[in-house]
Amino acid sequence: MVDYFSDRENGPRPRIGERVSPSAWGGIVGLVQSLIATGAFGVKFPEMCPDGNGPCGTDESALALAVGAELPGLAWPLETHTTEPDDGFFAKKVQSAPDTLVVLDFVEFCYRSVAAPIQEGFHSFFSHHHLSFNVAIGRASFRSDINRLFSRNNLAYELNEQGQIQRLAPPILREALAQASVSTGDVTLDQMLDDARRKYLNPDSRVRREALERLWDCWERLKSLEAPSNKKQSVSMLLAKSANEPKFLSALDAEACALTDIGNSFHIRHSEVTQSQVTDSQHVDYLFHRLFALVRLLAAKRSAR
Repeated sequence: MVDYFSDRENGPRPRIGERVSPSAWGGIVGLVQSLIATGAFGVKFPEMCPDGNGPCGTDESALALAVGAELPGLAWPLETHTTEPDDGFFAKKVQSAPDTLVVLDFVEFCYRSVAAPIQEGFHSFFSHHHLSFNVAIGRASFRSDINRLFSRNNLAYELNEQGQIQRLAPPILREALAQASVSTGDVTLDQMLDDARRKYLNPDSRVRREALERLWDCWERLKSLEAPSNKKQSVSMLLAKSANEPKFLSALDAEACALTDIGNSFHIRHSEVTQSQVTDSQHVDYLFHRLFALVRLLAAKRSAR
């Protein structure tokens, strides 16, 4: 991915934004329009040469119909402005963007539909080239361009090599969550932790809140592994494996109790009407990071013994 002078001078921009701004959406629309013009979507939506000599471009009408069917609510032609009333009798155009999840779905749709067009023979009568396509190169180029737009607009999203949008975790968590799995010595818990990790990296804030619930389920299972019939004793044994120094052991015990109380007090493990919802995205980050750090430490110490 190409960087800019400001990135080299000042370092990478913080990738913390969660809403696709009108400016970022405009960049995505510009990229897609340029790809339509070069025939890059012709691999899936081909405009055919009238003489029957194969694809010669993108059938934008077919592309628009597919977008309308798979992404209801996304207008075609793609709109980057809306009209709002101004003072007096006039109206003004202002930049706008669709809902962020719709935009991210559209990016995934485009990834599945794009390829690098290769000009073959020139058809002089119709003044066009016949095209063949390289899907791998086209997808790689599209992915690079999209991720540069995300980066330049400070968005916490990344289009991965499988063509799926992932949310970037806060930098302090990113390396730990990038690991394929967490090994705890318990197969079920390993699967639960992987499920929580995948949910947390989902762009949808609702799914990310589900990650909190899943992580607290992991915490409850981890606490019961040492002595399944006596959870209090099991927790003491688990903590004892994690620290020998009394003050640090006491700190771990206090943290374990605090996180258990948080899970019981907020709408994480239970659904009583008296419990508070966790809706702020940064609060979700904080709680996930806090418990994930403890679970990862205790699991690593448990597996090492």
